[in-house]
Amino acid sequence: MSTPFVAVLMGSDSDLPQVQTTLDTLNGLGIRVEARVTSAHRTPVRTHEFVKDAEARGCQVFICAAGLAAHLAGAVAAATVRPVIGIPVETGPLSGEDALLSTVMMPGGIPVATVAIGKAGAKNAAYLAAQMMSLADPSLYQRLKDDREENARAVEAKDAALQAKLAGK
Repeated sequence: MSTPFVAVLMGSDSDLPQVQTTLDTLNGLGIRVEARVTSAHRTPVRTHEFVKDAEARGCQVFICAAGLAAHLAGAVAAATVRPVIGIPVETGPLSGEDALLSTVMMPGGIPVATVAIGKAGAKNAAYLAAQMMSLADPSLYQRLKDDREENARAVEAKDAALQAKLAGK
């Protein structure tokens, strides 16, 4: 049996600065990742072939980042019953709002879980994929819990530093 992984697809290489957060978060959680640049409009056959091949090789979740018309997540969702998460890329004259609407407005029966526009959404896409995968992977579940606890400790440490600074005035 192949090792489960997340496929991260970008409509353009210009999406990488936002998607890098997704890749870094997945890697930090110890999740195998495959990343590709592929387009719903310019390379539809290649996109469809990759989705089918990735699914056969153990892809558990697809994350798709696209801007403007942002049809990549929908095209991928149409080709698989694996979970698909869409990241609306912050770009263009509407700063990603067009991508948000294109990603979230899917017809009934072809769902795409859609996260926020930009880097925060890119990070949350990774966490959402990890949470989905953790349903069948207790060690990943524990890594997610540990990560959440570390984030809480970091906030508490920042507050303690602020309180110390304010008390010193």
